[in-house]
Amino acid sequence: MKTYELLGFKFTLTPARLVMLLLSALGLGVIFVRFITGFGMVTNLNDDWPWGLWITFDVLIGVALAGGGYFTALIVHVLHKDQYLPIARSAMLTSLIGYLLVLAGLLVDIGQWFNFWRPYVSWGYSSVLFEVFICISCYTTIQLLEFGEIVTERIGVKWHTFFVKIMPVLMITGIIFPTLHQSSLGGLYLIAVNKLHPLWWSPLLPVFFFMSSFFVGPAMICVESVLAGRAFQHTVPVDVLRGLGQIGGGMMALYLLLKIGDLANRDSLGLLFMGNLEGNLFLLEMIVGIIIPLILIFSPYTRTHRGLFVYGVLVSAGVVLNRVDVSLVGLAGQAATSYFPSMWEFVTSVGFTAIGCLLYCFIAENFRILTHKEEAGHVPDSLH
Repeated sequence: MKTYELLGFKFTLTPARLVMLLLSALGLGVIFVRFITGFGMVTNLNDDWPWGLWITFDVLIGVALAGGGYFTALIVHVLHKDQYLPIARSAMLTSLIGYLLVLAGLLVDIGQWFNFWRPYVSWGYSSVLFEVFICISCYTTIQLLEFGEIVTERIGVKWHTFFVKIMPVLMITGIIFPTLHQSSLGGLYLIAVNKLHPLWWSPLLPVFFFMSSFFVGPAMICVESVLAGRAFQHTVPVDVLRGLGQIGGGMMALYLLLKIGDLANRDSLGLLFMGNLEGNLFLLEMIVGIIIPLILIFSPYTRTHRGLFVYGVLVSAGVVLNRVDVSLVGLAGQAATSYFPSMWEFVTSVGFTAIGCLLYCFIAENFRILTHKEEAGHVPDSLH
């Protein structure tokens, strides 16, 4: 373990971070080749499968798992539940990095990537995908402005008061955009009524996508807080994380009831028990990602950080599986050709993840992220 310093900023190089640096470099190398040569050399995409792993992982999953930002803004800054302040900045940072990587993923997935600017000047008013693109772009911009409050505590201090004053407006506006694009991501698949498996196709898809993005927020906060706590010797109280998890648990219970009711209304409950891949994956999604975490979060098991970590991992895994099921598994049965991601598609997605982790580590080491000024009266060593 060695700490490097440059211009007052530090970065500790651990074996795990060295591995992430290598994965990041490999991922960036693949992206460079993709930009030069197109999709053919690095992906298994085709006319039947124009959306593959990159859209599923880097966009659908990335946007969902980055939902902790607007969840926390709603709970802490709008509803003024100040007991959750210790996780506010960390959740916001995780969300910001997640959305930046989503935009990068969209750029990589555009066929002619150099035309990325065209939607900004050629508005497709009737396109759900256009709405998703604009909302994600606007929300990421708002998150960058929100992060200005943290940055100006150390850099450009004279602007700090300005960012503090505009924060309420940014917070309110920042809650609106995710509400729109989280649901619209589900709306993208409404037109696939005859292609998407009936276990996942539903007129309520936008509602399901929004609800799952809401309850996965506190789950991701639990995972991130426990991991960051071990890495940076910063412990978030169990009661704080458990309280957030139980708020998400209420939404999970409603989501489960709505899912069952929707299947019953469409006479699709029998599809759950046919023993095929689709039925088994749906049951796995519901049992592992919803039912078991629901039991855990309201049980004594989650009165420890380990229990909360397990809860967070299960919920996050359930949402990840749901997005994979909707975008890949559920469409496979009606597709004319098969699709399985190439090794380089996996390398790129892993590289994006590694870049996000490294960014988090660097910012957490150099800015006041894990110790909020209302929580503690001292300045971290990295800020002296």
